[in-house]
Amino acid sequence: MQLSASHSVLAETFGPTTGTARRIKQAVLVVLGITLLAVAANIKVPVPGSPVLMNMGTFAVLTIGAAYGARLGLATILGYMIIGALGFDIFQSSTADLNGIEYMMGGTGGYLVGYVIATVVLGALAQRGWDRSMVWMALAMLIGNVLLYVPGLLWLGQLYGWDKPILAWGLTPFLLGDALKLALAAVVLPLVWKLVGDARS
Repeated sequence: MQLSASHSVLAETFGPTTGTARRIKQAVLVVLGITLLAVAANIKVPVPGSPVLMNMGTFAVLTIGAAYGARLGLATILGYMIIGALGFDIFQSSTADLNGIEYMMGGTGGYLVGYVIATVVLGALAQRGWDRSMVWMALAMLIGNVLLYVPGLLWLGQLYGWDKPILAWGLTPFLLGDALKLALAAVVLPLVWKLVGDARS
C-alpha cells in the first residue's frame, strides 16, 4: 500500500461525486457527524478523582476524521464547536447553566482544541490509506489520541496550576478506555473497507 499516495476516504465511496448533489451529500454528512458527536459525548462515565468525564466522544471524533477526510472532517468538527459555542447543550458535561463559551473555557477546553487538530490529522492519514489496515489505523488512532491529550493537559495545567495532579486528572484514568476505543476503531474501519471492496467485486 502506498501510504504517501492520495486515497479515497469512506465518505467518498458512495453517492454522487460531482456537482450540487455532491454538495448536498456533504452537507448531510456534516449534519449526521455533528449529531453523532453530540450523542457520543453524552455516553459518559464519571472517573473518580478527575474533573473530566470519560465518554465516546473521542472515538466519534477520530472515526469521523478518518471516514470523512481532513476537509469534510474539519467542517464537521467546526460545526459542532460553533453549535456548542452558541449555547446548545451538546458537549460531554455541559448543562443548561454551564454551556457555550463559558463551558468551552473550562476544564475540557484544551480537549476541544485537540478534537479539531486530531480530526484533521486523522483525515489526512486516512487520505494516505492508513484506515485500510488494522496496524496503520491503530497507529493513526494513537497519534490522534496524543493530539487530543497534549492541548487538553496543557490547558488543565494552565487552568488549575501545575502543582495539581494534572496527569492523574486528565490522562491516566482514561488510558484503558482509550486503548479499547483504539482497538475498536482499528478493527471497524478496515473491516468496512473490506466490505466496500467485496461489494464492488
